[in-house]
Amino acid sequence: QVQLVESGGGLVQPGESLRLSCAASGSIFSYSAMAWYRQPPGKQRELVASITKSGVTTYVNSTKGRFTISRDNAKNTVYLQMSTLKPEDTAVYYCYAVNSYYNTYWGQGTQVTVSS
Repeated sequence: QVQLVESGGGLVQPGESLRLSCAASGSIFSYSAMAWYRQPPGKQRELVASITKSGVTTYVNSTKGRFTISRDNAKNTVYLQMSTLKPEDTAVYYCYAVNSYYNTYWGQGTQVTVSS
């Protein structure tokens, strides 16, 4: 079965950086798009960034310029490079993928806490 496994979360101070990884059980090139979502405490899950098979990326305004989504097809991994982290970025971050058949997959989530 398809598995998405996130890693790289942790506790950091404001202004620091983290890189999240999402390792897929199969070739990520088989997916139409992959994305990172996050769910802050007590709030709804929200889109952070996405990347299509062709490499087109999208970002929400709150993270654009600070976060970068990328992928490494050879490693079957997508990344979320997070810079200049703010306390408002504290959330559980989830990897998401959708294929051409509109099957969707979610990772288990990784906690990112930004606090001094």
